[in-house]
Amino acid sequence: MRSSLEIYDLASGQSRVVLQTNALIEAPNWDPGGGSLLVNSDGLLFRVPLDAPRLVAVDSGFARRCNNDHGFSPDGRWIALSCHRERGAEIFLMPGEGGEPKLISPDAPSWFHGWAPDGKAICYVAARGSRVIDVYVLALGGAEVRLTRGEGQCDGPDFAADGRRIYYNCDRDGHAQIWVMQANGSGQRKLFGDEFVNWFPHPSPDGRQVLYLAYPPGTLQHPRDLAVALCLMDPGGGNRRRVLEFTGGQGTINVPCWAPDGQAFAYVRYNVA
Repeated sequence: MRSSLEIYDLASGQSRVVLQTNALIEAPNWDPGGGSLLVNSDGLLFRVPLDAPRLVAVDSGFARRCNNDHGFSPDGRWIALSCHRERGAEIFLMPGEGGEPKLISPDAPSWFHGWAPDGKAICYVAARGSRVIDVYVLALGGAEVRLTRGEGQCDGPDFAADGRRIYYNCDRDGHAQIWVMQANGSGQRKLFGDEFVNWFPHPSPDGRQVLYLAYPPGTLQHPRDLAVALCLMDPGGGNRRRVLEFTGGQGTINVPCWAPDGQAFAYVRYNVA
């Protein structure tokens, strides 16, 4: 089995399988209404209803080369998505039920990662003028603002529940670790340092903890099909614990994946026996 879409429940400490398929599915994002998950597969987006799990195609118009960077707005009215066109990945906005996407990123390449809690801005990563990847924010209808300045590769940004901080990963002092900064880019600091290569921090909606993906030491970038762990920590970087270990990586938790109540999260593991 190529992909297993699963949900981990914090209270029980147990996972349940939602859907298994021989297709490659990636990056579950929870519908704010709680009833479905959004994933991508083979360049298209799909909903997975939790009451009757199956892949239900979402109409994305011309966007048929979507990658695994997508997410519902906090009110569920919109889906932000990244799609490849001639000049590279660009970020689009389309109605939550599907429809023709509208370009919102000013340049390429740009990869969506998270919504501000008030739904008025997104955070993402982009390369401008070079292949250096930095964190940006874009107020809808406004101009993009660069928050990091080429201090290594900065990636995987996501807003804290209060919207005042952005968590991200960066390899500016060696290998990828988890960092945090104010939403305006000030106060950048590393939360901890260990031997693992840590990516994709996602603060819970209740503000109590942060989920992230830990790769084995020495891993370069964020590949698929490695022995990885999903870890939880307090918002300040303490009380770190590995809650799941399996084969995964790219596609496991690239985008925000928490349940709306913060009591569970979704993820994908790969090459299931």
